[in-house]
Amino acid sequence: MPEEEISGAEHTRQTGRLSVVATTADGIRVLTLAGEIDHHTGDTLCQALGTTGTARPRIVVDMHLVTFMDSSGINILIAAHQALSEAGGWLRLAAVGATVKRTLSIVGVDALIGCHDTLPQALTG
Repeated sequence: MPEEEISGAEHTRQTGRLSVVATTADGIRVLTLAGEIDHHTGDTLCQALGTTGTARPRIVVDMHLVTFMDSSGINILIAAHQALSEAGGWLRLAAVGATVKRTLSIVGVDALIGCHDTLPQALTG
C-alpha cells in the first residue's frame, strides 16, 4: 500500500445508532460508519455524503462497523453515487460486513458501486 496522508477527523456525527467520522486520505474523503443505517439514521448519512463543493469529489465509505442496513441506506448510497458521478467524482464502499454485503448483492448495489474488501483497496481503486 502506498504512503497515505491522513488528516485528523474533520467531524464526528452521531445519532442514536449511527456514528460517522470523516477524515481525508490522499485527497479522498473517508467516512467511517459505525452502527445501523435505517430510516432513523439516514439523515446523518445523507449529510455526511453531501457533496463538499469540490470538483471531482471522491468518497470512500468504510463500513466495517455497520451492523445493519435497510432500504433507506441503499437508496442513500445510490443517490450519493449518482450525484458524485454527475460531479465527475466517485463513491466506493470498503470492508462491508457479510450481512450488509448480502443485502447489497441481492439488490445489485455491489454491481453499481465499487465494493472493496479493505479500506486500502478502496482508496487505490
